[in-house]
Amino acid sequence: MLIDDFDYDLPEELIAQKPLADRGASRMMVVDRSSGSLTDTYFDDIGNLLHPGDTLVLNNTKVFPARLLGKSETGANVEIFLIRDIGNGIWESLGRPARRLPPGKKINFGEGFDAEVLENGQGRLTIGFDSRIDFQSMLERFGRTPLPPYIKRQIASPDSDRERYQTVFAKNLGAIAAPTAGLHFTPEKLSELSCAGIRVCEITLHVGYGTFEPVRVDDISQHSVLPEEYEISRESADTLNRSRADGQRIVAVGTTTTRALETALSRNGLFTAERASAELTITPGYEFCAINALLTNFHLPRSSLLILVSTFAGHDLTLRAYRHAVEARYRFFSYGDCVLIT
Repeated sequence: MLIDDFDYDLPEELIAQKPLADRGASRMMVVDRSSGSLTDTYFDDIGNLLHPGDTLVLNNTKVFPARLLGKSETGANVEIFLIRDIGNGIWESLGRPARRLPPGKKINFGEGFDAEVLENGQGRLTIGFDSRIDFQSMLERFGRTPLPPYIKRQIASPDSDRERYQTVFAKNLGAIAAPTAGLHFTPEKLSELSCAGIRVCEITLHVGYGTFEPVRVDDISQHSVLPEEYEISRESADTLNRSRADGQRIVAVGTTTTRALETALSRNGLFTAERASAELTITPGYEFCAINALLTNFHLPRSSLLILVSTFAGHDLTLRAYRHAVEARYRFFSYGDCVLIT
């Protein structure tokens, strides 16, 4: 299939620019794969759509303040977006303005928080930080929440989104973006689901640049999503294997959770406690083996995430659901509404 097959028209005003005051107040579309039906409801109703014995799988990665604003030696404004920790104070990054960041360029982000450009490969930078500093404390102090570029509102302060652009179950630091399907949950909703007999387990997949990298090929079979690190604990592996043995549904919260679970099961034939790399790219023709239902937000046109969702739900049904979402004025993307595909 071609990337053009995964395009749709989206009015700009439907792109959610800020979160709702109440995490659980989002609208939710229910897509039934067997009947092809679309039902408009609210996220608060999710407990009525899950079954006792279902296993709800959450991605507990935690977003770090990966966006840095600094100045070069000449006083020019510089923006750095940290992508991946290579080790020893060296990071793979994106930078703006990239053409003005040659190797050797020094950047200051705050009091004693300095870096040097080591390599520049067409906007993809390798930068090194002063090894004498407490990097994590400096990052917490001067870094900003890495909101997606389609959120264009004026940010009230560097910290205004730190709590809201984070799931309530975030634990393991390492993501450059939130697993946004999880943003709808509150502690009260998770407790309610557990009391209703729904198993809740957590895994970790650190959302990286690969999740959002544009698809730059016409034939989507030629696209590969960059690897992302994931970890499954012994307790979660046991829960997932028990669910499969009992014939119960595994409900993935988000495409990142889906990618980790499908990678783990397709690799091993069984969920095992492991820390590994998710290298799976899900495109039409892939046979899902790990998940039975998916809660996800609405994704960008022509994106690998929309391709994954349409592979699970079916291309025609997915595009019909998206057209309906536009007509019904759903809120799109990270801070937007969600869809439950059963």
